[in-house]
Amino acid sequence: MTKANEREVVTVERANGGAGFIMKEGLLNEEQLGEHCRMFSRVTLKPGCELGHHEHHGETETYYVLSGKGMYDDNGKAVPIEAGDVTFCKDGDGHGVKNNGDEDLVFVALILKK
Repeated sequence: MTKANEREVVTVERANGGAGFIMKEGLLNEEQLGEHCRMFSRVTLKPGCELGHHEHHGETETYYVLSGKGMYDDNGKAVPIEAGDVTFCKDGDGHGVKNNGDEDLVFVALILKK
């Protein structure tokens, strides 16, 4: 278990070449992630910020959108996303996300290793 006041929020500038910055809060510690989970984090993008397009090899990534709206880059195809949506980037594919709204875009990101 982790408590909200015990977790660190890390700011990453120009994540994967994207505009602005992202704020990433690891929800589990290294030991809890185990050998098959590389990341389980709450990610926040302020308006105008983005997580640049990147590919996954030997792993998959899922986003569960908690709040806000944005544009998801699904292998080069722009798809609008909003609270309640779930995206999936399979092994070998690429994706990214941009907050083109006027409020924070917040999602849970899960990277599972093959």
